[in-house]
Amino acid sequence: MVRTQIYLTERQKAELAAISKALGKKQSELIREAVDRLIEQVGRSRREAVLKEAAGIWKDRADFPDFKKIRANWDRISSG
Repeated sequence: MVRTQIYLTERQKAELAAISKALGKKQSELIREAVDRLIEQVGRSRREAVLKEAAGIWKDRADFPDFKKIRANWDRISSG
């Protein structure tokens, strides 16, 4: 682990201390858990944004084969 120093407001510090006591966990552990949740949440949002941006990027390309015809041919071969 890497040691990091952060600044909290008085309210944040008091609430964190209360949560720590109630859950029986160290404040540093709670902070790491919160950071992990934030990383997961932001990462998921970024992945979704990239997928939305990429959706349909090839829809207007004319240099691809006709996949419907290829699939129909596969279906005809596999059923016959």
